[in-house]
Amino acid sequence: MGIAKRIGVLLGAGVLGCMAGWAAENLTPLDVKLGYWETTVTTVRTGAQTVPPELLEKMTPEQRARLEERLKASQGPQTHVTKRCVTKEDLNKSFGAYVENPACKRTIVTSTSSRQEFQIECTERGMASTGTVRVEAIDSEHITGKTKMSTSRSGQPITIDMTISSKWLDATCPAPEPAVKK
Repeated sequence: MGIAKRIGVLLGAGVLGCMAGWAAENLTPLDVKLGYWETTVTTVRTGAQTVPPELLEKMTPEQRARLEERLKASQGPQTHVTKRCVTKEDLNKSFGAYVENPACKRTIVTSTSSRQEFQIECTERGMASTGTVRVEAIDSEHITGKTKMSTSRSGQPITIDMTISSKWLDATCPAPEPAVKK
C-alpha cells in the first residue's frame, strides 16, 4: 500500500482520535468531545494510473481486466464513512503508522486547540510523496479537514485530495459486536 493511500486509510479510520492525540508529540490536542464519532472521507485521485509493462506481461487476461476495472474506478471520487469511539486514551496516541514509519517525516505548521496543520514527506520503494494535512475543530462536535498528497509513479504525477468531515454522535459508544465463530 502506498504512503498516500495509507494516509487516506488512517484519516478515514480515525482522524479525530489521531489528530487530537498529538499532545504526546508537543502538539496541542483539538478541543473536542469524547465518545462516538462518524467520519466521512472523500478521496479524489488524479494523474497517472499506469501499470509497468513487465507486470502486465505476467498477468492473465482476467487479472488484467480486474486491474483495469479497479484503476478506472479509482479515478472518480470515493467516499468512505467510518464510526469509531474516541476515548481519553486515544487522545494520547500518535497520529498513525506513517508517523512511526522511518520513511516519513512530519513537520508541524500549526498546532492549536482548534486547528492543526502539518507537512508530510515520505520516501518508500523508490517513490517520494509530499503533502499537507489541515484539520479544524469547528466546535467541540464537528471537525473538517483537507489533505493533499502528491507523488509520482513511473515518472507520472499523481495527486490525491481528501476532504474530511467528522461529527460527534453520542457520549456513549455502542458495545462491540460479539465475535462470530466460523
